[in-house]
Amino acid sequence: MKLFLTSAGLPPETTQAFLKLLNKKPEEARICLIITASLVHHPKGDAPYVKEDEQRLSDLGFKTMVKIDLRNETEKSLNNKFKDFDVIIAEGGNTFYLLKYIRESGFDKALKLFLDKGGIYLGVSAGSIVAGKDISCSSWKPEWDENTAGLDDFKGLGLVDFIIVPHYELIHEKVILDNKNKVAFPVIALTDKQAVLIDNGKIQFIGPGEFKQFK
Repeated sequence: MKLFLTSAGLPPETTQAFLKLLNKKPEEARICLIITASLVHHPKGDAPYVKEDEQRLSDLGFKTMVKIDLRNETEKSLNNKFKDFDVIIAEGGNTFYLLKYIRESGFDKALKLFLDKGGIYLGVSAGSIVAGKDISCSSWKPEWDENTAGLDDFKGLGLVDFIIVPHYELIHEKVILDNKNKVAFPVIALTDKQAVLIDNGKIQFIGPGEFKQFK
């Protein structure tokens, strides 16, 4: 299983590690962008941060990028589409909303098949949070995600045995310390210049600065 979990996509500090994991030229790779999380606040699909990620990918040489909204998909349709891609990028936005449609669309099952066949999952913010064991950290601060989807089950995809808190800054440390005992899993906080790379069970921290782990 190949995962690349980030706060902010592919900044220069983590790009080379991702390209090494990809193991092919960007112009030869096909990328699927899951934009569902962004649609809560940008219903037209024009979230600025998604556009920035697309531009960054284009600058790196990626030519084939297709946007998908999970609200319009089923497990069957996703399986049919994913077989044509090398990378699935789950974009940021509202984590609760994303998880709702991950479950309803069958994305969780289609993603497992995709990963089993050697595909790469790249999480951005909410897309990284849902990869973990629990997404409740998304609302540890009131100005973070609102549970607009009305979920009462916060179980994530469980692709990793920890929880990601993205966009970490020192001012967030108290929030994490105050809440970490509410979950039964380690918490890893990532700055916007850091990533966690998982390649067939091997975990590697990518990017500058100290990696914050709270147990």
